[in-house]
Amino acid sequence: MTERILHKLAWVAVVICLAPMLAAILAAWHADIADWRDVLSPVLPRYIGTTLALVVIVGVFTAIIGSVTAWLVTVDSVPGHRWLEAALALPLAFPAYVMAYAYTYMLDHPGPVQTLLRDVTGWGARDYWFPEIRSLGGAAMMLTMVLYPYVYLLARASFRQQSSNAFLVARTLGASPVRAFIRVALPMARPAIAGGALLAIMETIADYGTVAYFNVQTFATGIYQAWFSLGNRGAAAQLALCLLMFALLLAGLERAQRGKAGTAGKGQRFDVMQRQKLSGKRAAIAFAICFLPVCIGFVIPVLMLGTMASEYAHLLTTSRYLDFMWNSLTVSSVAALVTVTAAILIGFRARTYPSRSSNFILVGAGLGYAVPGGVIAVGLMVPMAAFDNALDAFMEARFGIDTGLLITGSMWLMVAAYMVRFMAVALNAYDSGMATIPAHYDAIGRTLGQPGHKLLLRVHLPVARASVLTALLIVFVDVMKELPATLILHPFNFQTLAVQAHRLAADERLFEAAVPSLVLVAFGLVPVLILCRSLGRESQHKLQPQAGGQTA
Repeated sequence: MTERILHKLAWVAVVICLAPMLAAILAAWHADIADWRDVLSPVLPRYIGTTLALVVIVGVFTAIIGSVTAWLVTVDSVPGHRWLEAALALPLAFPAYVMAYAYTYMLDHPGPVQTLLRDVTGWGARDYWFPEIRSLGGAAMMLTMVLYPYVYLLARASFRQQSSNAFLVARTLGASPVRAFIRVALPMARPAIAGGALLAIMETIADYGTVAYFNVQTFATGIYQAWFSLGNRGAAAQLALCLLMFALLLAGLERAQRGKAGTAGKGQRFDVMQRQKLSGKRAAIAFAICFLPVCIGFVIPVLMLGTMASEYAHLLTTSRYLDFMWNSLTVSSVAALVTVTAAILIGFRARTYPSRSSNFILVGAGLGYAVPGGVIAVGLMVPMAAFDNALDAFMEARFGIDTGLLITGSMWLMVAAYMVRFMAVALNAYDSGMATIPAHYDAIGRTLGQPGHKLLLRVHLPVARASVLTALLIVFVDVMKELPATLILHPFNFQTLAVQAHRLAADERLFEAAVPSLVLVAFGLVPVLILCRSLGRESQHKLQPQAGGQTA
């Protein structure tokens, strides 16, 4: 197989990644303007307001929680900092909608918290006020707790790369630890923090399960309601176009921040930031600040889901649930293989033929991560349904054969949507491995008679093997948790764990919904535990505690 064929296959993958967005734009353009005037105009201000409010709240609080905890476990000798470094990443294992189910059970009127409050005080149902978990604030809390690790991981890496010189100079000039952190360390890590916050924001606008369960009206819920409740595909496409524009703006900001990451450089002289030992009240406060997100984002939801699922644990052994798990494993495995294979082809093309077109395919293929699953599903469903109908009409008229829906009602349309959605994840993981291979290795391989697919199979993939496995694992788990695209595209006889959990929760059968939810969390823990293990190894070799001095 020549390099030219591999390059053409890479272009095919890019076209598939761009097709849903182009289809959504065309469908919205050709939709009846009456849909916009009669259907969308009354609800559009509400969608805009709630979506922006959710984005601002989640963006601000993920930035605060992620950056502060990253600084404390990186620079301060917080009690238990070695396991806290890893534990702070654990909430990544939770889909936000699963955490919403756990906290709804815990904080709703019949839940254990309010029941205990009434038992202790003797109050009746109308004798006290309690915050409503099913609200915009509740949805923002769920999303913040599962998304702050994006900021935490990037900020932690940035703080570890900073030289201690600037921070120590600020301290010698009389700045307090907190002031030196805010005025010196934080600005140096700003590109990483902003990049993590933008990733969290993109996940927020893509979320459907949490906001739908809490009845928060956002663009994501509007697309689904227009498609299924109103049966108006034109209105759904127009809403998808609005959300697509916002998502692409965020993607541009994220790439701009990534390009500025070099501003937090080490300088000409680099001295590793040494851990400052804490004691007494400061140590207790620092530990509480770091442990609270772990407790709220992982420990409490696991305990609640375990309590809820205990009564229905036997369902996991029934043939129905075994089918759910098999379907989830099948589509996730196939999607991971297809996505990572396409990412390898795109990455290989960009490396062996560096040019403007290579930069274009990298950007174009990665745009899907900024696009919500509902937009991708609409963008794929509209043209594929038209193709299926046209093919069926042609075959019926020409040969008298009723083909039905060959693509629209199949698992392969789901796989295509997942590839579009998570291509950026696979590309980033693969590129991180390829970055370790010097460029002259390619020339050496060609001179030794390894062109085209041989260069890829015998030089690139063996070196980047760990990165490829990481990409497969991350995409597998992301597909397992994806809800909006799955709800829209799944065949009628093909149910997954995510769809089953959502449907049970929508029917207020939370105890039964906890069973598939716990399985989803268990699958999500796999890559997070691998990440935690790497963090633990790293912490044993760097930043040993330094006696004396205290920081924030």
